[in-house]
Amino acid sequence: MLRIVLPTDFSENAFNAIAYAARLFKDTTCIFYVLHAYTPPIYRVDYALGSPGQLGLPDDHKYAAEQALDKTITRIRSKFDIPKHEYVSHAAFNTLEDELKSFVNKENIDLVIMGTQGATGAREILFGSNTVHVFNKAIVPVLAIPSDFGFIPPKKILFPTDYEVDFNKAAVEFLLMLSKLWESKIHVMHVTPPAGLSSQQKKNKMVLEKLMKGSAHTIHDLPDQELIEAINGFQEEVPIELLAMVKNKHSFLERLFIEPVVKNIGLHSKVPFLVLPYNP
Repeated sequence: MLRIVLPTDFSENAFNAIAYAARLFKDTTCIFYVLHAYTPPIYRVDYALGSPGQLGLPDDHKYAAEQALDKTITRIRSKFDIPKHEYVSHAAFNTLEDELKSFVNKENIDLVIMGTQGATGAREILFGSNTVHVFNKAIVPVLAIPSDFGFIPPKKILFPTDYEVDFNKAAVEFLLMLSKLWESKIHVMHVTPPAGLSSQQKKNKMVLEKLMKGSAHTIHDLPDQELIEAINGFQEEVPIELLAMVKNKHSFLERLFIEPVVKNIGLHSKVPFLVLPYNP
């Protein structure tokens, strides 16, 4: 059984991600936790002292959130009547990233699936700020679904890597599980620097090849170029349905989230993006 968190801000983009999750795991027994984290527009003294419920005061924000969550679950059940799926609502006064961090530990969560942008997200921005914060703090895989992305089975998965990580310490097993579920082919893509691979990179590559031995995959060694250019170029040659990367300390992802270049990053990916955590 998979335990999956579906964060929502009640936007259509968020519901689209929930619908994607239902389709992606239509044949898998799942518990979906539909989660909404809220902070009142005016930070009242009763919130500073503790939750209003603890003080015997009405919490209008929590009540409104719970009602909206119930409506969301009713809507998704009416759209996808899948007996293997159970939905549980969860509303909390907290920031999304902090609530997810505690909730993932408490409920032994396997995956987070969310929309890339909220109701007011600008379309030219690849990842909304909430998504970036969740990517940064996540200790489980996070799957981000682009706005208006209709479900397409992930038959071709692009997995760029620099071989700088020990794949025994990355959540590669989740990627392999997903590829087996949909009988997908994983395209491992490496941009080869002029100096070639270091001895450690060669060891890491061998570990990855061993892990992928039972899965359909192809390894692509591309000539030296910028990673974003390589990803964009590859997608033009081989249309993919899912992009997956490991978030390690020195990866492209880390630079993407630290440097203020999100608006003009130039990554043209319009497919779901799976970020795999790295726990050295």
